Amino acid sequence: MTGAPEAELARVVRDHAGRLAAALVGLTGDFAAAEDLVQDAVEAALTHWSAEGIPDRPDAWLFTVARRRGLDQLKRRARYRDKLALVQWPVQPAPDDRLRLLFTCCHPALPRTGQIALTLRAVCGLTTAQIARAFLVSEATVGQRITRAKRKISEAGIPYRIPDPDELAGRLSEVLAVIYLLFNEGYLTTAGAASHDRDLAGEAEFLAALLHDLMPTEPEVMGLLALIRLHQARTAARFDPAGRIIQIQDQDRRLWDQVAIENAGHLIARAATHRRPGAYQLQAAIVACHAEAKRWEDTDWPQILVLYTMLLCVQPTPVTRLHRAIALRYAESPHAALAELDELAGALDGYHLFHATSAELLRATGQPDAARTADERALALAANPAEIDLLRHRLRWR
Repeated sequence: MTGAPEAELARVVRDHAGRLAAALVGLTGDFAAAEDLVQDAVEAALTHWSAEGIPDRPDAWLFTVARRRGLDQLKRRARYRDKLALVQWPVQPAPDDRLRLLFTCCHPALPRTGQIALTLRAVCGLTTAQIARAFLVSEATVGQRITRAKRKISEAGIPYRIPDPDELAGRLSEVLAVIYLLFNEGYLTTAGAASHDRDLAGEAEFLAALLHDLMPTEPEVMGLLALIRLHQARTAARFDPAGRIIQIQDQDRRLWDQVAIENAGHLIARAATHRRPGAYQLQAAIVACHAEAKRWEDTDWPQILVLYTMLLCVQPTPVTRLHRAIALRYAESPHAALAELDELAGALDGYHLFHATSAELLRATGQPDAARTADERALALAANPAEIDLLRHRLRWR
């Protein structure tokens, strides 16, 4: 048996570490104990799999190592004795437990920022750096949020379970936010050499589907699942063979998954019958306008602008205004969009897409020198390899 390539090894370990963490938190009832056991199992996997290859059942292999280490700690480490002595260790890993851990991390006793940061780290396996980029804050800030949240769970004795039906609504917005951020990280990664991570994106779709099974009549759950499926439907057309981004106006729409688009449309329609529009339903409706257009020229920009205006009412963030400005460019004019962007300069100066969008609008309004400066700023801030390549291409040829 030959060893596993480093990139494949890292991907498999990361994919299964989240499931292992969820199972171990459920067994031990303690984040610290579970994290130590996961770390031990991951270190063992990195050593053995790099030399011997990835086993047929990576989840069972990791769980066996963690189980063995947990039992060993009963004999060697007094501080774990009380935590682990009563654990009934199964021989094999339990079925997927991440939804329970997700709801545990999103307990209302925790501050919202701590809930989301802890869940992205513990359940989804994102790094502190990836979470920091998602929040547009420092890694130190994210680390502090995670530490405080774990301490609060331990001190407050927050139970590891899916809440009762009457408690679900109080945690839903954070759970949805976590799945959404996880999908965004898979859709365009901010770490590593890859431009996108299909496994992370697939994980987000899986968790959204699990949540839909749990809450089948909740319109925002339908909206998020539809949004993810609409984006996933374009996967085959988003990158060329060299990994470069193909922008939506240039994509081969014959490669889009029409079954997934139709499925998402049904979800959006069902959600609309509840007459409780929310951010995820509106975003899904916007993406559906793109997905249902046969050609780029057929895109219904006035409708997209209306939907972004509605979205701004429920999600009044600078990023929402940025995306609305892009729609404004096509529904009205580049000059109108550029005027909108001028008001966002202070809030989004550290966001690469703000500068990339500014560059496009400056170029469209006959300001090539200013456009080049904006592209250079965007390039300095970008982290995704495909976006970096796109920006470099612009700077070379314009």
